[in-house]
Amino acid sequence: MSRVDLPAARTGRRPVRSGPAKQPITVDKVLSSAALLLIAAVFCVPLLWVLLASINPNASLSVAWPQQPSLENFNAILNTKTTFRPILNSLILCGGATVLTVFCSALAAYPLSRYRSRAKKPFLMIIVFATGLPITAIMVPVYAMFVQVNLIDSTPAAILFLAASALPYGIFLMKNFMDGVPREIEESAWTEGASSLQALRFVVMPLIRPGTSVVTIFTFVGMWGNFFVPFMLLLSPDKLPASVSLYTFFSQYGQVAYGQLAAFSLVYSLPVLVLYLLMGRRLGVGFTAAGGIKG
Repeated sequence: MSRVDLPAARTGRRPVRSGPAKQPITVDKVLSSAALLLIAAVFCVPLLWVLLASINPNASLSVAWPQQPSLENFNAILNTKTTFRPILNSLILCGGATVLTVFCSALAAYPLSRYRSRAKKPFLMIIVFATGLPITAIMVPVYAMFVQVNLIDSTPAAILFLAASALPYGIFLMKNFMDGVPREIEESAWTEGASSLQALRFVVMPLIRPGTSVVTIFTFVGMWGNFFVPFMLLLSPDKLPASVSLYTFFSQYGQVAYGQLAAFSLVYSLPVLVLYLLMGRRLGVGFTAAGGIKG
């Protein structure tokens, strides 16, 4: 028997593993790839228009490279009345509602994740139903209620309503992340004399920081682009967030200044981009953890 025919155990060499076989390119793959590229191009065209129109003093609805690129549009909108005050109002409104939503979601999700009750399943079904309820369907009675209790044009009241509308989705996500934390870790804290709230604060919450980041980002982004709620509940121009001032931006001109609108849109998107950059790593880990927990 030659050396080539000896088994791998006798020769002391590991068997060479071949890589994955290359799959042939088929017509279906080519068509699916072309369809995905077409969809990506459709999504990229509006973004390309915003980028080019923001540096084009004579911007129009067509996507074209400006003949003389300049920052004139940014100079026109970077002032307190047009940009700075609305964005500050948005940060106060959306930031306050996001913090309140995350805090209340953690307190509500903890007993749903840890304790057994006959009302647990019906309550979860109500939460799932509430996540799919369009907010426009309840704005008319909410507006009437706010008028009766004299809370129209109140920023704290708008923050409370935004937080309440985001709570069902926040509770649903937070509970799923808490389900992935082993109960034995909390039991060790209980044996040391920790209460349930202390176990939640010092044990569970540090372990679900990725999940908290996911809830924070989803809640903030959803509120940041919300137009209908602040438009209905806030009346004073000094209290309107950037999502509503973007609408009033159209009505300030007989002819829409597309370049200034594009520049304002870029500045308006900066806080969301900063939030993604700050929590991007935790967000990725959070999605990985969310796929491995039980529902």
